[in-house]
Formats: sequence, structure tokens, C-alpha cells
Amino acid sequence: MQNASFAKRTLLGALAFIVVIGLLVWGIGPETIRTRQVDLVYLGKQHLLLVFSSMALALLVGIPSGIMLSRPAARRWAEYIMQIFNVGNTLPPLAVLALAMVILGIGDKPAIIALFLASLLPIVRNTYAGLCGVPASLIEAANGIGMTKLQRLRQVEIPNAWPVILSGVRIATAINVGTAPLAFLIGASSYGELIFPGIYLNDFPTLILGAAATAIFALILDIALAGLGRVLSPHIAK
Repeated sequence: MQNASFAKRTLLGALAFIVVIGLLVWGIGPETIRTRQVDLVYLGKQHLLLVFSSMALALLVGIPSGIMLSRPAARRWAEYIMQIFNVGNTLPPLAVLALAMVILGIGDKPAIIALFLASLLPIVRNTYAGLCGVPASLIEAANGIGMTKLQRLRQVEIPNAWPVILSGVRIATAINVGTAPLAFLIGASSYGELIFPGIYLNDFPTLILGAAATAIFALILDIALAGLGRVLSPHIAK
């Protein structure tokens, strides 16, 4: 029953996606898309490079940090330490990009660091919240059968916290993809190379093309992460 419901939602989502793509092609104009085809492919690769690099860093730092903060000895300090990870969200994205540019210069490196900072908090907070939300009865059962702390973390806590952790990853990915066009302002290639010149030159089709490509990328990545969550947690209804 759940599989049939999931398949129905997937089909409806695919149809809606096709309709949206069709409307965008009709609104922007096939000629504009053909003219910008090379730019779309190249900038798409560069956009994904920024997103994947910064998200990899955010996952490498965020998930272990959330795990450490969820340990009983660290929980009372967790909210204070969380403010450190909130730097990328407290400051406006342009300010974070400007600070990264001052320290690292222009190009991809400062953009990746800025996107990493913007993506960090949702991953840390959701990892922390997911692990803190594991029922105490499961922890007691794991201790009762003689599991070590590491075994309990790997086999009990993380599997049960996984849906909450994945929600944080999905939020961070959406923030990352939507912020990446701003990297154009510090010399990094992304779909911002279509969006900002489109604004400056009042080139509406190019502006919409860059914005639509960014939105489609965000949607595709979110669907992929939702599918990954279903594969890794098949017992949980999506």
C-alpha cells in the first residue's frame, strides 16, 4: 500500500515537473535556450562543483559535530556551541562571501567556504535533534544486551535519527543551491553568470533561464535525497 502511494506521488511529481519544464521552455523561448545551451551545460557543471564541494565539507564537519554535541556530557553546552555554527546563517550571504573573499581572494575557494558556512547549521542541528530524540527505551535495550557506545551509536541511534538528519541535509542542500548564484559576485562560475547580467542588462529571458535552472537543480537534488532516504529507511513511510 505504501509502495503504491509512493509510486503515485512520484508519478504526479514527474508529471508536474514535465509541465513546469514545458511552461518554462515556452515562456523563455526555444531560441534563447538553444543560444545559451553551451553556457547552461558549463555553468551547470560549475554550479554543481560548488554545491557538492561545500556540501561534502558541511557533512564531514556537521554530522560528527552533531553527534558529539548529542552526547550526554556535552548537551548542556550544545546550544551555546551551536551559535558558532550559526555564523553562516546569521550574517547575510553577501557578507559571508565578502569576508571569504577578503581572506581567500576571488574564485571558487572563497565561494566554497561561504557555501559551507551557510549549509552547516541545519546539518548540525538536525543531527543533534535526531540523536537526542531517540527513545530512551531503545538506548536502555542496547545497553542491556551489552552493546558498546560505538555499537549503540551505529546500530541503534543513527538508524533511528536518520530521517531527521536527512531532513537537515535536504534543507542545507536547498540553501546551498539557492545561494550558489551569488558566488558570481566574487569571481566563481555558477548560474549567477546568467542571473546577474540578465538583471544588469534587463535581459529578462536570460535572467529567468538562470533562475529556472537553479530551481530545477534544487528540485532534482531534493528528490534524489528523498529517494535516498527511502532506500536507506524503507520501514519509514515517506
